[in-house]
Amino acid sequence: MRKTRLTKLLGIEYPIIQGGMAWVAEYHLAAAVSNAGGLGLIGAASAPPETVREQIRRCRELTDKPFGVNVMLLNPNAEEVAGIVVEEGVKVVTTGAGNPGKFMRLWKENGVKVIPVVASVAMAKMMERAGADAVVAEGMESGGHIGSITTMALVPQVVDAVAIPVIAAGGIGDGRGLAAAMMLGAEGVQMGTRFVVAKESIVHPNYKERLLRASDIDSEVTGMSTGHPVRSLRNKMTKEYLRLEKEGADFEELERLTLGSLRNAVIDGDVVNGTVMAGQIAGMVKKELSCGEIIREIMEQAEGLLGCTQ
Repeated sequence: MRKTRLTKLLGIEYPIIQGGMAWVAEYHLAAAVSNAGGLGLIGAASAPPETVREQIRRCRELTDKPFGVNVMLLNPNAEEVAGIVVEEGVKVVTTGAGNPGKFMRLWKENGVKVIPVVASVAMAKMMERAGADAVVAEGMESGGHIGSITTMALVPQVVDAVAIPVIAAGGIGDGRGLAAAMMLGAEGVQMGTRFVVAKESIVHPNYKERLLRASDIDSEVTGMSTGHPVRSLRNKMTKEYLRLEKEGADFEELERLTLGSLRNAVIDGDVVNGTVMAGQIAGMVKKELSCGEIIREIMEQAEGLLGCTQ
């Protein structure tokens, strides 16, 4: 099970990718995941292009293993970031929040493997036609911005619809989730929430503690009325957001409420008024481990369930 088309495509030991989470997925975490045999990702998010360049260079100082960059396509600086990926010799890109079509030729001509995150069969087919090397089929159980289909329903339909490797994401946090994803036809998994509390993660201790104390019903979705749903752990901010939504507040007012709130939670530790993004598996995460320990534990459990060692 360790060797799939995905591991061969990316040159990694285990079929596990770390999500490109804004503010969380920086070079320390990415390097640690890659050194542990998975694929670490630097989350470019809305960071200035030169900051992304610096993150890439620092990551390379900590690992000689493959790692990638997650490019948020709605970022006004996306074009410059796309170019920096090539200039710095990064060989894997995952994309979100848009269609990477306009960068596909640049990346492909420079040997970059392109893996878009998709939330529907239609988008998966479109990305395959555009030249994607694989897709991440992300269900609504995930943290952060979400689609409308569950992982269990989405993954097998995407697997049936495309010929390229499919990576399952959303609601996966242990070896049982990896084994289940493989049974659905995926060739790897992407996990975010589980790595938030890794020892190498630089997120504020308050954020980690909130996640470690979470129960199965602690995540909720804001932004359903605006068409921009986000899953995070409930707190004072989500309560106020949902109240304003119910009262019919416009998108601009709601955006003002959350402006800078993710950074406030991740960096400053404000888990009361900040946005504590986390998936529905938060209640399963009970201890802080190193990335190596996380990946070894997941692989041992999955291989035991699937009855394989390779």
